[in-house]
Amino acid sequence: MSNQTKIEKLLLHAARMLNSTLEYEELMRLVLELTVEATGAEAALVYRLDRDLEVLKSRFFDGRDFSVKFLALPRGQGIIGWVAEHQEPAILNDVSSDARFYREIEEIGGIKFRSILAIPLIGRGQMIGVIEAINKSIGDFDEHDLDTLVGLANQIAVAIDNARLYREAKHEAMERQLLYEVGKKLSSTLNIDEVLKLILDSLQKVVGFDGGAVFLINEEKNEVSTVYSEGYDNANEEYIKLKIGQGLVGWVAKTGEAVIVPDVSKDARYVSARADTKSEIVSPIKIDGRIIGVLNLESNRPSAFNKKSLELITAFASHGAITIERAKLHRNMLENQRLQEQLDIARQIQVTFLPKENPRIPGYDIAGVNIPSGEVGGDYFDFIKIIDHHTGIAIADVAGKGIPASLIMASFRASLIAEIRNNYAIRVICKKVNSLIYESVERGNYVTAVYGVLDSKNDIFTFSNCGHNHPIMLKAGGRVEFLKEGGLALGIVQDTDYEERPIFLQSGEMILFYTDGVTEAKNKKGEDFGVERLIALIRKSRMLSAPALLQKIYDEVKSFAAETHIFDDLTMVAIKKM
Repeated sequence: MSNQTKIEKLLLHAARMLNSTLEYEELMRLVLELTVEATGAEAALVYRLDRDLEVLKSRFFDGRDFSVKFLALPRGQGIIGWVAEHQEPAILNDVSSDARFYREIEEIGGIKFRSILAIPLIGRGQMIGVIEAINKSIGDFDEHDLDTLVGLANQIAVAIDNARLYREAKHEAMERQLLYEVGKKLSSTLNIDEVLKLILDSLQKVVGFDGGAVFLINEEKNEVSTVYSEGYDNANEEYIKLKIGQGLVGWVAKTGEAVIVPDVSKDARYVSARADTKSEIVSPIKIDGRIIGVLNLESNRPSAFNKKSLELITAFASHGAITIERAKLHRNMLENQRLQEQLDIARQIQVTFLPKENPRIPGYDIAGVNIPSGEVGGDYFDFIKIIDHHTGIAIADVAGKGIPASLIMASFRASLIAEIRNNYAIRVICKKVNSLIYESVERGNYVTAVYGVLDSKNDIFTFSNCGHNHPIMLKAGGRVEFLKEGGLALGIVQDTDYEERPIFLQSGEMILFYTDGVTEAKNKKGEDFGVERLIALIRKSRMLSAPALLQKIYDEVKSFAAETHIFDDLTMVAIKKM
């Protein structure tokens, strides 16, 4: 059999293996096994680039016992560091004669290195990592091995990138769901231990740690002490009463600055409470700018935490802050202040879900706006980049108000984005999101929404209306059409089907999406602003730009409403075909 035929068979085999899973760790093991098989190596190592870390977090596969373990290598060190920096392949058949070889890796990996073949992984035009074959079993690595591994590299890079996107989508959905669960518990208990346990359990799922603790600050004694912990020996229970400023926990309590320590042995501030701890992350628990405690996680792996870990810990620390403060305020009969603080935090979180700017799409004028009522609500809109010329457009409204509504909306948004990334048809996305919402909300809660995709190249907008106010389409001649096709509101019935409909957009036509805060504004006579007034206003103002049109509608609704009217959130999206 010719070498060309062997490579073709190998690439076909690789394609089957790499397309067999989207689970990240399972795929990385397949990549390592495939590298060993393709090059006749004893072991393999794969590293995915993370420019935020000072270490290379690598997975090492030992073909002798088929084990996979994590290695932490200093950035820029070794052959893998050189290949990552220069984006060039490297063949070494005598590592002892090459100054680039990082000798400490032999102790870390538990294997004597003789030869190395390393190549960069390029995905979507970007450097994403390095793969390394270690110790050719028979003979030396040669150009044939290099060609073989280069031939696999594109498939490997694409598979890793897809698995990464899939993992991130799953993680985001899980993170939002866990935040929702913590929020529900937050609103139903004054038991600090119960909620702190839930926070640490949730962080275990999305971040992972071997020891975790929550500390509170005692300003009178100038110390911090544990109020809840997991993964520590009882003998270390006194761990901690630390003076403020002492240890990493005390340092964070003093400065209010979070800290990530990839290697605790190299940080003089570290106070040992667990013999196996290799890395640590510590975040302040703040409320109203005051530091009231510290959230600390420790891992048996070096470099276990990164900026994403910190974002999640900060979010859960905010929940912890609310819980702790809520219990204190309850004891002091300050319930109203507690609720307002919760609503402020929830509003801040809700605002982060909204687009920062309107999309710029050739041939279209598109704008969206959310004008909050002052109370936390459940309105939402979004512009979601899918692929070239395809933009997802969503608007939604949760039944109810307050923190529960904002948390349900967070769950809806995470579920919608996760399903969009799976490239399902619009009707399938709606069906799957409906099932997820049904499973995660209490009966009686639901979400109305419209989701569609604008194909700006072919001027087609395909949508499904999930029980929402019917968007208004104004045709070029002034005729009005309502976008009704779809199905039930999300979360009412567990298994329901949705219809999708494509419409062709011509020059001069426009679509207005809105929530009921627009049409249900009441004047002093108790009359609603209503759909008919809205249509008349659109016709009269159709020559305005999309942002100016939305501002005009808001001004008219505000002018129409009685002074005593309590506004709901006003959320609108306008699409104009130029």
